[in-house]
Amino acid sequence: MFKIDIHTHILPENLNEITGIFSDPRFLILKPIDDVSAMLKKNGMEFRKVDCNCWNHKVRIEECDNNKINLQVLSTLPVLFSYWARDDECLSLSKFLNDHIVQICREEPQRFIGLGTIPMQNTDMAISEMDRCINELKFPGIEIGSNINGKNLSSKKF
Repeated sequence: MFKIDIHTHILPENLNEITGIFSDPRFLILKPIDDVSAMLKKNGMEFRKVDCNCWNHKVRIEECDNNKINLQVLSTLPVLFSYWARDDECLSLSKFLNDHIVQICREEPQRFIGLGTIPMQNTDMAISEMDRCINELKFPGIEIGSNINGKNLSSKKF
């Protein structure tokens, strides 16, 4: 039986290259603990510990093999959506995250499929990045949050 794990979030090990240049302390920073774990920090405070399978796709493949999973659908950690951020910063972050996911999918196309993320707080930017995700990066879909800065997806804004 072919098994697909559709709920697998990932983040780039080099996340700080993008979030470290933004001035808002709410952007997540990845602080290594050791070779197999790291701490996500937000507002200068420890937010959540993550294991290396959160950024190392080779470890994911080993875990999938051990659990007889053939394919994973990769998507961004929802806490990284950053809909609260300045539009341009959220777009830059979305592109960075999408480029990371597509790189893994291109390296291991038999093991991973990617979903994109878009800056939902700015409709024009969201549409532009969605177009890039689907037509250039070849993602089959987009992952979005259900609430964007206090507005539900049913809002006329969306």
